Amino acid sequence: MKDLFGKAILDFQTNNSPEDLITETTISEEDEMSVAYLFRSYNEMPNMEQKALQLAKGRILDVGCGAGSHSLTLQNERSLEVTAIDISPNAIKACTLRGIKDARLQNVMTLENEKYDTVLLLMNGAGMCGKLKNIPNFLLKLKSLLNPGGQILLDSSDIIYMFDDDEDGGKWIPSENAYYGEVVFNIAYKGEKEKPFDWMYIDYNTLQNAAFANGLKPELILEGEHYDYLARLSI
Repeated sequence: MKDLFGKAILDFQTNNSPEDLITETTISEEDEMSVAYLFRSYNEMPNMEQKALQLAKGRILDVGCGAGSHSLTLQNERSLEVTAIDISPNAIKACTLRGIKDARLQNVMTLENEKYDTVLLLMNGAGMCGKLKNIPNFLLKLKSLLNPGGQILLDSSDIIYMFDDDEDGGKWIPSENAYYGEVVFNIAYKGEKEKPFDWMYIDYNTLQNAAFANGLKPELILEGEHYDYLARLSI
């Protein structure tokens, strides 16, 4: 990976002529994303993210932290102990420059010998497992990182609305997808293209079934106006 997403974050943090990121998926056209959005303050965050940060407690793991805005809020405004992890070296450099005390270049699937009270997966963080077939291992890994009484807070969307209606009143979903929430993401930045990667949007019903199957108790905390939701999973 060229780490273009992280490069955009670091460029913004260091005033190195940042530009918009260009994103495209197998079900959506090219779109421009302002990197500044990743540097939002608590007051600029959507309700769902604010709610998740209000519910966060104890020792916190922020998985796929990006520019670190959620971690900074928890660390600086609520004086909580936060570990921010990402697989992007540039994003972690930016997090360190922003003052996050414990920012690590780390894949959550290889994190060992650590326990947390809250695991955060915001901005559709559960999508990082890529495909639905990976969700059992992903959830079991997250569960293994929880202290007794711990919680996983995640948001995602049901993207069924993106698909056309078929003649029977259902939805027409391409047969190459094992699950309709699976997409392939493309990112471009400053004329360079990242290697395409798998991503997933998981509807709440599917998440609920996967949670029960892997010894986790699901709870729907908040539903947004656009098929999005915030959920809590606990042991």
